[in-house]
Amino acid sequence: MALSFERDIRPMFRDTDVDTMQNYGLDLSSYDEVKNKVQAIYATLAEGTMPCDGGWPKDRVATLKRWMDEGMAP
Repeated sequence: MALSFERDIRPMFRDTDVDTMQNYGLDLSSYDEVKNKVQAIYATLAEGTMPCDGGWPKDRVATLKRWMDEGMAP
């Protein structure tokens, strides 16, 4: 089954992540914003520098990459 933002990606961003990133002008709860900035989001997550309290596990980063590769369904 193909991944979707609402079902698979959005839940990986904690509410605290969403709140923090809104201070930087990025709404991680918005499909359109995440889709438009997914390359930068992915790069930062892959580096392990986001979220600021510790990087995502590799399987979560891989899920985001898979969603990108599948065409980023809403």
